[in-house]
Amino acid sequence: MAKAATGSKGGARGGIATPVTLSPELADIVGKGPMPRSEIVSKMWEYIKKHELQNPENKREILADDKLEKIFGKKKATMFEMNKHLSAHVK
Repeated sequence: MAKAATGSKGGARGGIATPVTLSPELADIVGKGPMPRSEIVSKMWEYIKKHELQNPENKREILADDKLEKIFGKKKATMFEMNKHLSAHVK
């Protein structure tokens, strides 16, 4: 019965809602953790938009500044790749 109660509270969202520890490089962009992955992604987009880092010709592409390059490991990444790169910076 405990499982049913957990499922009704959105147990499937547990992974994205569970606070995680951030690497120093990621914390430099989104702020001190721990925080849920959903909040990390939101804060990443705030940073990207604030610093106008989306490629104007292809909005799905993020052009990394010095801070984002530490996260992505390269000069640009697609918005779909971002979560893969973020996972290397959370515990």
